[in-house]
Amino acid sequence: MSKTIIVSNRLPVRTTEKDGEYVLAPSEGGLATGLGSIYRDGHNVWIGWPGLEVTEQKDQDRIQRELATMNLKPVYLTQDEINNYYEGFSNETLWPVFHYMATYARYEQSYWDCYYRVNEKFRDVILETAEPGDIIWIHDYQLLLLPGMIRTALPDISIGFFLHIPFPSFELFRLLPWRAELLDGMLGADLLGFHTFDDSRHFINAVTRLLPINASSNVLMVNDRAVIAEPFPMGIDYERYGSMVSNPDVKDQLKQLKDNFNDIKMILSIDRLDYSKGILQRLQAYELFLQLHPEYTEKIVLYMIVVPSRDNVPQYIYLRDEIDKLVGGINARFRTINWHPVHYFYRSFPIETLSALYHFADIGLVTPMRDGMNLVSKEYVASRTNNDGVLILSEMAGASRELIDSLIVNPNNIGAITRAIEEALVMPKPEQYRRMKQMRQVVAKFNIAHWVKLFMTRLQEVKQIQQSMLARRLSPDMQHQVQQHYRKAEKRAIFLDYDGTLVGFNVNIDLASPDQELYKLLQQLTADPRNEVIMISGRKHETLSEWLGNMNMDLIAEHGAWTKKQGARWKKIPGLTDQWKQDIYSTLDTYTDRTPGAFIEEKSYSLVWHYRKVEEGLGELRANELTNTLRYYTNDKGLQVLPGDKVIEVKNVEINKGRAAINWLQDRHYDFVMAIGDDHTDEDIFKALPEETISIKVGSQVSAARYYLRNFHEVRQFLATLV
Repeated sequence: MSKTIIVSNRLPVRTTEKDGEYVLAPSEGGLATGLGSIYRDGHNVWIGWPGLEVTEQKDQDRIQRELATMNLKPVYLTQDEINNYYEGFSNETLWPVFHYMATYARYEQSYWDCYYRVNEKFRDVILETAEPGDIIWIHDYQLLLLPGMIRTALPDISIGFFLHIPFPSFELFRLLPWRAELLDGMLGADLLGFHTFDDSRHFINAVTRLLPINASSNVLMVNDRAVIAEPFPMGIDYERYGSMVSNPDVKDQLKQLKDNFNDIKMILSIDRLDYSKGILQRLQAYELFLQLHPEYTEKIVLYMIVVPSRDNVPQYIYLRDEIDKLVGGINARFRTINWHPVHYFYRSFPIETLSALYHFADIGLVTPMRDGMNLVSKEYVASRTNNDGVLILSEMAGASRELIDSLIVNPNNIGAITRAIEEALVMPKPEQYRRMKQMRQVVAKFNIAHWVKLFMTRLQEVKQIQQSMLARRLSPDMQHQVQQHYRKAEKRAIFLDYDGTLVGFNVNIDLASPDQELYKLLQQLTADPRNEVIMISGRKHETLSEWLGNMNMDLIAEHGAWTKKQGARWKKIPGLTDQWKQDIYSTLDTYTDRTPGAFIEEKSYSLVWHYRKVEEGLGELRANELTNTLRYYTNDKGLQVLPGDKVIEVKNVEINKGRAAINWLQDRHYDFVMAIGDDHTDEDIFKALPEETISIKVGSQVSAARYYLRNFHEVRQFLATLV
């Protein structure tokens, strides 16, 4: 039976030591709740660090046995590894960069070395457990290298990865010295999940700009393997938070809150101590509100909970001190004998207390500077069983994409937060009901179980996509069948495209001339009297003459505008005109002037706009603009606009590689026809040639070809096996 292996930095248990004894208690975390249904089922297992250093082998063995009864498996870390991998690289390098606080980041080689070693440690524990057919689901930024490490060891296994924090824009991500290694690690997964569309877009942008990998929409091709990156907004256990109000403990605490804050409006703020949470800005906005609205004296209170976190780190110590000062200043300035404007707690609270506060507070104030999702906002909404209350939410939190009926603010705009507090306090009940009802429906539907189901279903779909692509790849077995067919054939026609098929992509178009290896291969192919080799290319006919004119092959140039039988002169398609060039050239020239690195190539009956030398991103942007402009101009001129690999070509509609190939085959009979090409224009050949043709696309995009090979190297190797 196949099983699911969940991997995260921490196990869903709290391990504590008391008098040399280790005690295990289940964790309350949202992830533990959501994945509980998976890891507790059958032979499934959750792998992670138990939460503290265990040095004695006998203690490790005992804990491992206890954890095994809960379907958990530990990865033991030393104190040095905890300091460098977790506190160091994860939280002092990745966390600040991913949360757009790059000034706090430390790029220490020792941190990176340890991060790499610990990811290897996790890999080794997984490999003890994993078997063919298993599904591995890896979580979060502490294990970015792990998918790639597992992929190397188990090439066919199914791997999902989910990032629980934001993924930064390319400009920030590129600051990391180990950026390429991190992306390579993540691309070991089959499916990469993010909280928001922006995060997935930033990831794809970073991959295509830093690695030699192309993306089509949200699909990245990594060595023939389709890797998909897309958003899966994480939910919470909606039922649990909604039903907590009937808990006796929660009822008692609600009664106490009503007694203590009778006729006082409560603003609730709950956060972990972190510079990404916008706590200081929130306090400044509240202070400004009290200053501008003295009429709310003794009628409002900010109930602020800050959960301790990493308070041995200088930035966090400084942040805690600043919060203390600001809270002290507000209370000193505005308090009265009967009233403190801020009730501040630097500690954690049990879920019953939080639930009572969620139910009681009139306003939920959640304004992080940058957050992956922020589940506090969803917990507040789920707890509002009377459909009242107002949520003020930062636009920088992933949840703002779903909870669009909250009051959405820029967390850096103190005035906007102040105005939102005022708007929330005076909002009529019907308006509160309308907004909260909509948000509760969203949180109820997209709950944690829905998130898990959605991700796992999509992971299965991705594996099916990969399988269907593998079936099309010209595998060694299929190559053997083609060779058999080739050897038996008495008369063969072989159509070969040039750029991208027999030679690689070159920034300078004139430097892509055939090398000695290619000349030798073509000579061997053409030396066989049973072979007729036809080079069918978009290149100028003069260039093909110069490079291949002396060889024993026929040439079709400029996508079929010119043809040359071996030993004869060039012939062009009759009736072609180039009168249109003047008008189109001026349009191309305008775009060339606006795009550094772009240039125009003029052929007999076509114009080509090249952007292979243009900065990544700008080239694609200009190409899209130009394509739309050209389609408008060429609509009624009998012209065709063809986007290709870093080119846009405008040519007469009569010029078509497929038509040229059919004309060439006319009145001839072959028992073996093969066509190999790599771009849009070659699709015309694949569609036009007879069904039994062996058609091969270079690159694994969607194609009319029967098979595909990865790149020009594989094409050359394949042709070499034939000769």
